[in-house]
Amino acid sequence: MLEAEQSDPTLALYCTKALNASERIVAMIQFTKDYEEIGITAPAWQDCHTLVDEAATQAPLGQVIVKNDLPEGTEVFADPLILKVFYNLMDNAVRYGEKITTIRFSVKDSEDCLTLTCTDDGVGVPAEEKKRIFDRGFGKNTGLGLALSREILDITDISLKETGEPGIGARFEMIVPKGTWRITRKER
Repeated sequence: MLEAEQSDPTLALYCTKALNASERIVAMIQFTKDYEEIGITAPAWQDCHTLVDEAATQAPLGQVIVKNDLPEGTEVFADPLILKVFYNLMDNAVRYGEKITTIRFSVKDSEDCLTLTCTDDGVGVPAEEKKRIFDRGFGKNTGLGLALSREILDITDISLKETGEPGIGARFEMIVPKGTWRITRKER
């Protein structure tokens, strides 16, 4: 078949389309599996610094650098699938950021909430897509990752929004309500 691909451009195109379709099917099967797991395990305290580090070992980062500025011991009360949220944010940044070199996670607390932020230096989210990127099926790949991420966070009332500027980079903010976050250790 590989020899035929090299000599017949039409066959090569069909093979590429078939391969892409099979990759999307695999991604949808994985999404279905992940989606079925939401809410199965009770929410628990999750150390966000550790989760970012773990997701960075799993995500296909290539040459992209992840800067984890979350203090150790920054914990949120969330579904254990929150690891997938951090992974999806990194994966999307690399996949769609085009010129991306860095992904940064940071935190800001206030009296009534904690804001976990994921920023990158890629191309950002086009203004006309901002409202739809969390819709299931919207996007260039499967359109499922951000929808799943939002649902995982929603279990414990954590909201997720995109506030970046097109051309400057994406910026995703996870707003954690009072009473569902804590700092258990100070950074050294």
